[in-house]
Order: sequence, then C-alpha cells, then structure tokens
Amino acid sequence: MATRRHFLHTASLATASLILGLPAVKSMAKENFTSRRPAPPDRNFTSEAVESTIRRVRKDIKSEELAWLFENCFPNTLDTTVRTGTRAGKPDTFVITGDIDAMWLRDSSAQVWPYLPLAKQDKKLRTLLQGVIHRQAACILLDPYANAFYADATKVSEWKDDETTMKPGVHERKWEVDSLCYPIRLAYGYWKATGDTSPFDAEWQSAMQLVLQTFREQQRKTDRGPYKFGRRTSWQTDTLAGGGYGNPVHPVGLICSMFRPSDDATQYAFLIPSNLFAAVSLRQLAELFGQLKQAPAFAADCVALAQEVENAARQHAQAEHLRYGRIYAYEADGFGNQSFMDDANVPSLLALPYLGAVAVSDPVYQATRRLVLSPDNPYFYRGKAAEGVGGPHVGAGQIWPLGIIMRALTSQDAAEIQQCLTWLRTTHAGTGFMHESFDQDNPSKFSRKWFAWANTLFGELILKVHANQPHLLQA
Repeated sequence: MATRRHFLHTASLATASLILGLPAVKSMAKENFTSRRPAPPDRNFTSEAVESTIRRVRKDIKSEELAWLFENCFPNTLDTTVRTGTRAGKPDTFVITGDIDAMWLRDSSAQVWPYLPLAKQDKKLRTLLQGVIHRQAACILLDPYANAFYADATKVSEWKDDETTMKPGVHERKWEVDSLCYPIRLAYGYWKATGDTSPFDAEWQSAMQLVLQTFREQQRKTDRGPYKFGRRTSWQTDTLAGGGYGNPVHPVGLICSMFRPSDDATQYAFLIPSNLFAAVSLRQLAELFGQLKQAPAFAADCVALAQEVENAARQHAQAEHLRYGRIYAYEADGFGNQSFMDDANVPSLLALPYLGAVAVSDPVYQATRRLVLSPDNPYFYRGKAAEGVGGPHVGAGQIWPLGIIMRALTSQDAAEIQQCLTWLRTTHAGTGFMHESFDQDNPSKFSRKWFAWANTLFGELILKVHANQPHLLQA
C-alpha cells in the first residue's frame, strides 16, 4: 500500500521472511543469523564510520540474535531509504520512510539522527546530512503545513482530492507541530556534532522564518489561520471536525497541532508533547541564529515564543490525576478540557526527556510515566508477547516497537532496559527488523515490514546501552 496506514500482516517466521523477499527463517538457531542487509553493491549509501561502529559494537553483544538485529537495523536508513544528489549546486538528500515512497519531515530527521555523532569523522556522511537539511528547508518553503513530500514534483498524490490546499510535490498535508520541530532538531544536532554552519544558508534561514510564522499563525489568537483540512474517509482520525479546523480552542499561547505524530487527528488541538518540543526547538533555533550572527530580532522572537509556550504549558498542560497526582496531559483545548493518555509516536509524553523538554527526574514526568506505562493509559497493552504503548492508528492490542525503544531510552532502571531489549529481541517475527506495530499476543501479526525510523531508533538504543551500560549487552 502507498498510504501511511498499514494493516496487519499475518505471518509465521517463514512467511514473514517471504514478505521481505528474504530466505525463509525456520528457526532462530545461531547458524541462521545471516545478515538481512542488501548486498554491498545494492546499498543506497555506505558510510565507513557506520560500518566500523557496527563491527565494534556487534562484538560486545553476547546474544547473537540481538547483535544480528543491530547489524540489520542500525544502517537500514542508509542501506535502503536515502537518495543522494545535488540541487542548485548544494547537496540534496531525499529520505523515504521505507515502504512509502515519500519523505516525512519527522521521519527523515529521526532516521538520520543516530548517525550525527559519526559525521565529523566521515565526510561522505556529513555531506549526506547536509543534503537532508537542504531538502527539508526546500520542503518547508514549499508548504510549511504539509507533513510529507515527493522527490518528483510531478507525481500525483493519492490524497490530491483532500479538502485542503494541495501543491505539486506534496504527498500529504496534515498539519503537525512536530513536523517543523524535527528539522530544527536535526540542524541543531548537526551543528553541535560537527561545528559546521555551511548548510544554514539564505534558503534555510527563510524556511526557519516561515516556521516561526506558522507557529504564530497556529496560536490562533485572532482567527483560525489559513490551514484547514478534510478527507472523505470512513476512518475518523484521518479527517478533522469543525469544518476542517478541528475542535474549538481557547487561545492561551499554545500552538494548535491538528494531527499527532501518528498522522491521526487530535481530539484537543493543543498537543502537549509537541508544544513542549516546540519550545525546545525554538530555543535551539535562536541559538543557531545567534551563532550565525544573523537576524538578532528573529532569534529574540524565537525565545519569546518559546517562553510564551512554556508559560502556557505550565498552566494548561498539567493536572491532578485521581491515581497519579500531578501529571502532564496529552492534549488540551484551553477551555479546561484535557486528555490523559499517550501514543507511541514521538513526540510523546514518554519521550519528553529524550527530546530535552523535561528532566527525566522531574516528578511530574515520573508520575506521568507511571500512568503511560499502565492500564490507565487506554493505549497501553499487555499481552503474552510483550507490553507497551500503541495508539489508535492501527487499532487496539497493537504494541509499537517505537514505544518499547523510547521506554528504554528514557529509563533509569537497568532491569527495565534489559526487559525492553528482551521484548525487542523476541517480537521481530523472524524478520530481523523492527515493525510499526505487532499483536500483543502474536508478534507474527505485524504492520509495516519496512519502517526505517523504528529500525534506526533501535540502533540508537543499542549504541546508548553500549556506551553507558555495556553489561546489559552481555546478558
């Protein structure tokens, strides 16, 4: 399917391999852990720094199966999803999500994020990352309200009949605050990792000014802004209420996000994880512009909006829960309505420390975390195969590896991290890769056989554990 919504594949270990076009896996015997990567000539991009990291880390992982998963997953974005070239004399990198031939601003940022620490020592990899930054700037300038784009502007979107302002080159136009946060996170992370400011040219700076303008528009202080969206569908979360503007909000300084990072419609438009992420991103953007010694007034405006969002979040993003005390809400509307849940897609409440939005020791975060990882979160599932956070995107009982990985990345408990590694190792259905989701009782029922974000994030987790708690990889 070409759409983002993918329904479950039912597959035994053998048929899961056939789906991927790989040799059948009859068992997980040691001798069957052969690489699932494309042959070297068939890989889209090869980084010697990445290959060296795989060799170095793999030898320190005792479980052959876990080591095999790391070798398959960590380079998956480079192996299969990047397309490099030049545009207007600059590096240009288009990054598809995997089994959908389109580039999401969120996914593309997250897919290459774990390679940043290696960029300083690998010029080719550095150029590839510059190309992602350039391409994202061009996408934002095309349409800051779109979430996904095509490499070929002449390609006709399957969503061309959506009731919104579709433009050539846009795959889908779901307004999500995090879509504009992730490119800032990538640019800032690239600069911190390399010290290189060359990607931040006039085009990039124009795109960032448009980001600030869009955030301001979607505070909806004087009107509902220029964005509206409708889709003729039987799937409730694929379209917006309120004539395409979503449910009403009371303007309090927070930014409306009409869709979640799952691409599902919000119930209340002030999506709290995305707003807290936006505050972090705006401060990063201000620091970057300060480094460039460009537009000091713009940098000050970024800081001012970040402060406004943080102040509003303190008032509207927290509440007293009957069981957990003071916690973060998932969504709010400024009228006093809030929802208490979490979704596996990032930004999430669980991921707030990972994104730099709160300290992991923050007592409000820890109370929120206890709710998120309990049956009091309506999208937390516990089954025979594993437990973890899912979401409405693919339905009840479906656990997302993204949620398990993020649980481990934000955990301070070695036993919890070890358990997450075990769940990830035992739920890939013999494919050697992470999936979008899997059935809580039967991992051979999974969605999205090729989902590069989850694969690369798994690699990031293994690298973090290897650096900080290597003994966990010896279990």
